[in-house]
Amino acid sequence: MDTFKAHLDKFITVSEEEYASIFSFFEVMDVRKKQNLMNQGEICGSMYFVSKGCLRKFFINQKGVEQTTEFAIENWWITDTFAYERQIPSDFNIQAVEHSSILVIDLQTQELLLQKHPVMERYFRMIYQRAYAASEKRIRYLYEMTREELYVHFSTLYPWFIQRIPQYLIASFLGFTPEYLSEIRAKLRS
Repeated sequence: MDTFKAHLDKFITVSEEEYASIFSFFEVMDVRKKQNLMNQGEICGSMYFVSKGCLRKFFINQKGVEQTTEFAIENWWITDTFAYERQIPSDFNIQAVEHSSILVIDLQTQELLLQKHPVMERYFRMIYQRAYAASEKRIRYLYEMTREELYVHFSTLYPWFIQRIPQYLIASFLGFTPEYLSEIRAKLRS
């Protein structure tokens, strides 16, 4: 998993030997499209690093509609952080959007990893800080932008999402119906 090594190198410095040891704490998993890694109500036991592919986190609202809250593509992490840290049932599902190769670590193994390789504390702190900052920005955008502006901003910032991810999932992530997203896209084309 050279992609994980390259990702670590952006944040911390580890030798090849250290990396081999760090990597040994992770389980490598191949996930087929639409496979669920975690279901709402289950104890959130793992964090997932995407080496190849795309995962999404979602919940089913009171109307029975799936609401996507997060995507993870190559070099991104995904979990229900609150439930993972507390080892409690999750309010979310995590599912593969496309065939994916991922690294998986559970909380107990992560603690052992951090004891053996304290430099990974810095890595995870930096990852969490970036994720938190992105979450803050997204909340602000949801309050400040019109729905059309939100879509334009998202498609400008993440053009590869628009090409890779089904439109109904993008609509779910942005809080639209697929029909409304189609209207916005038609309006922007004209």
